[in-house]
Amino acid sequence: MITVSACLIVKNEENVLARCLLSLKDLVDEIVLVDTGSTDRTKEIGKQFGCRIFDFTWVDDFAAARNFSFEKAEMDYIYVADADEVIDEENRKRFMDLKQCILPEIEIVQMKYTNQLQFNTTYNFDCEYRPKLFKRNRRFEWQDPVHETVRLDPVIFDSEIEIIHMPEGNHSKRDFGIFRKLITKGIPLSKKLRSMYARELFISGEDQDFLEAEDYFTSLLSEDRAEEELKIIQCVLTRCGRIKQDGAQILKNALKNVACGKASAEVCYDVGEYFMEMGDLQEAVIWFYNAAYETECELNIRYSKELPLLKLARCYELSGDITQSKLYQELAQNAVEKEALRD
Repeated sequence: MITVSACLIVKNEENVLARCLLSLKDLVDEIVLVDTGSTDRTKEIGKQFGCRIFDFTWVDDFAAARNFSFEKAEMDYIYVADADEVIDEENRKRFMDLKQCILPEIEIVQMKYTNQLQFNTTYNFDCEYRPKLFKRNRRFEWQDPVHETVRLDPVIFDSEIEIIHMPEGNHSKRDFGIFRKLITKGIPLSKKLRSMYARELFISGEDQDFLEAEDYFTSLLSEDRAEEELKIIQCVLTRCGRIKQDGAQILKNALKNVACGKASAEVCYDVGEYFMEMGDLQEAVIWFYNAAYETECELNIRYSKELPLLKLARCYELSGDITQSKLYQELAQNAVEKEALRD
């Protein structure tokens, strides 16, 4: 049977840490707890569970802290955990079964991450696979009888183990603060991080968060970008224009978005909002309809589903067409229920 190190990075997690560690008890062979500056009982709780505790000076970099925790692990595999996660008894059994029968060539095990939409910041679905278990020492292998090369892609296994995410609150303000610090320091964001920044804005950002991000996303237009990234930038800048009630900015970015090909649902939704706020309900209906039925979302799936349908219901209500209003209210509810079943 393989041995497993659980690695956690923590700060002021006294309210949830014991619950997490209790679910890991007897499941892993060591727990590495990397503390980034707790001022509560976090480290005391860790000691009670026999964790190996290390201090790490926080530098606004989760990857650096994760890498540090990996360096301290000593077992065959490393399980990455967060303090607000729990493994219930059924999935503890699945985890133990995996430890006993995992094939030696498997280097990464993905597990189902559930309950993502509670206090959600970046996710469109309540359950999805995430890499959670990693072989600590990877063995490189040559492949192909001639023109041989080293296999670089890891062997990944998708398990049925479910990890329950049980956060106490939303972390978006923390994330936005980190993004702004990186930008202020002139540290370039990767394409993935730029996309995650935009997605987090559309899922959990407030108006001020958008306005504080506007200059950065505008600056991205100074370089050539692929169409998919341009659409994301246009979504953010269109929203900023709507927040400021700047019709010219909305029009400029919305037209570019439409000219790229198929318009983005988020852009259509915001143009609809603009016309609705201006009192032009007939024009607003056109844009909300396009968001719901003629486009696809770039960042937040709700902008192509129940959100524009609810706005259509409101437009028809304000227009005095109660029948159409009730119809779109029902369609919006159906969309919500359908997504719940999908999750």
